[in-house]
Amino acid sequence: MTLYLAKLIIMGIGLGLATGVGAYTFWYGKGYSYLSNDPGSCANCHIMNEQYDGWLKSSHKAVATCNDCHTPPDTFGRYYTKASNGFWHSYYFTVGGFHEPIRINERNREVAEASCRHCHQTMVHSITVSEQIDQAEQVSCIMCHRDVGHMH
Repeated sequence: MTLYLAKLIIMGIGLGLATGVGAYTFWYGKGYSYLSNDPGSCANCHIMNEQYDGWLKSSHKAVATCNDCHTPPDTFGRYYTKASNGFWHSYYFTVGGFHEPIRINERNREVAEASCRHCHQTMVHSITVSEQIDQAEQVSCIMCHRDVGHMH
């Protein structure tokens, strides 16, 4: 057997193991459920139980799901955000360093803020001081209305 063939076999075994472990983890962690719009899938992981329970009691339960507020409205942005969040949630949960209670990061805060402004655009437009204000200086919906989507 040549050295080249041996390297190919080792790479094939490694790739097969990685694929198998990845597929098993995706199945065991119910990763397929995250492709849906079902808010219950967000509570597959115990760390999201408080947020899910809060949403069940919130004023938005009848009008918005997790995806409506926490992912961009376009298809690519939605699935990119879901994949990115799913990967990093899984990573930090597996290796440690996952903050409990879970905290929203800056990118996801911006997505949620944009969602608020999109759904409530007529109201928000009338209270926004100026369209020329830098985003950092604008009033944040989430700052004052933190409990709207998730009762805390």
